[in-house]
Amino acid sequence: MSKKQTFILEINDTRNQSWQGKVEWVQMHKQQSFRSVMEPLGLINSVICGEKELETEENLSDQQNGVI
Repeated sequence: MSKKQTFILEINDTRNQSWQGKVEWVQMHKQQSFRSVMEPLGLINSVICGEKELETEENLSDQQNGVI
């Protein structure tokens, strides 16, 4: 990925000595929730390396409810 990418981390809580919140990919207007410190770093790395895109909150909600 040659173009500069911007991500915003929103930390909502710090339960169990970890972070919970949302990561937003500014250029693509997508965001995804996370429940640990390592999750947003893995998501950002996946986007930068071209392995996957962040999912929208709607897609994340569907996955949590068993909808594929």
